[in-house]
Amino acid sequence: QVQLIESGGGLVQAGGSLNLSCAASGPTFSDRNFAWYRQAPGKGRKIVAAVSWDGEATYYQDSVKGRFTISKDNTKNSVYLHMNNLKPEDTAVYYCHMINYDYWGQGTQVTVSS
Repeated sequence: QVQLIESGGGLVQAGGSLNLSCAASGPTFSDRNFAWYRQAPGKGRKIVAAVSWDGEATYYQDSVKGRFTISKDNTKNSVYLHMNNLKPEDTAVYYCHMINYDYWGQGTQVTVSS
């Protein structure tokens, strides 16, 4: 059984930074691709960034390119999302997801005030 637990959300002013973490437990981690999604109030869940199993390949939604960095540490069974220059439109619940498997974290709230 795989569990994904996010942490690091909070309230920050526009222009600030936050670091999200996703700790994974279960039989597999190092050979899996991961992604961060977000869901704003009244909107659907959308992908923000993704990282390959070895951390070598990444993908970013256009709106976060140059501001967010996704990384994966196979020695710590963790995936990270470092968010810089946050904007009010980044406000959402952020979810960690194991790609191609139905594993999601419980979500962590990120609120950016103007």
